[in-house]
Amino acid sequence: MTVQTWLWLTLFAMSLGAAAILFTAKRRTPEEETDGILHGIVPLIAAASYLAMACGQGAIRLPLGADPAAQWDFYFARYIDWTFTTPILLYALATDAMHSGMRRHGAVFGMLAADVLMIAAALFFGASATAWIKWTWYAVSCGAFLGVYYVIWVPLLEESRREREDVRAAFRRNAAFLSVVWLIYPLVLIVGTDGLKLVSPVLTTALIAVLDVVAKVVFGLMAVGERARIVDRDLHETRPVRRSAPSLAPAE
Repeated sequence: MTVQTWLWLTLFAMSLGAAAILFTAKRRTPEEETDGILHGIVPLIAAASYLAMACGQGAIRLPLGADPAAQWDFYFARYIDWTFTTPILLYALATDAMHSGMRRHGAVFGMLAADVLMIAAALFFGASATAWIKWTWYAVSCGAFLGVYYVIWVPLLEESRREREDVRAAFRRNAAFLSVVWLIYPLVLIVGTDGLKLVSPVLTTALIAVLDVVAKVVFGLMAVGERARIVDRDLHETRPVRRSAPSLAPAE
């Protein structure tokens, strides 16, 4: 398949995924509604990014080496996508950890700021032609990435321990899934067209497309399903117990 084919296929996958998340997410509580909307918005933003790339508006031609005639396509639109979608995913993950109410606002803000820095540095990494500049930006991005992981697995994990067991288990599953998928991105960037160019543009596009669908659609469906099960228990525990009315029949 070509790069364009992968871009169009991913556009349709993101669009269908967004519809599936928004359709299946329940709205029995304000928190559940917010969670469903957040996870539904993520693939919609990604779909817009892939539409731009598929239409030739989300990439620029950059020189490849000293030969001015040699050029390659740098898809900057995916970095714009990640700048919006990854903070949304992280905020939703924070609400999973603190189901009873948002607490560690400073830690959450720091995590979101580190995430934006991570994406911005990755953008400069991809667009840089000079080796030492490119890999300096890559190091900055990885450093910010570690900061994001620290907040997920230290402050947020600590806060999740203040919740009941099913909430703690759901947070651990969501955090582990997202952490593993996100860990593959920097590896793809190293070997792909934005990095060492060890793999073709088609394979680079395919790998990132698959990762994006898993991180946004599959994770979104998983997260709203976890939230629904938690809210089921919330509503069951807060539902008033119905007592049978006393019998009016005379005693024999």
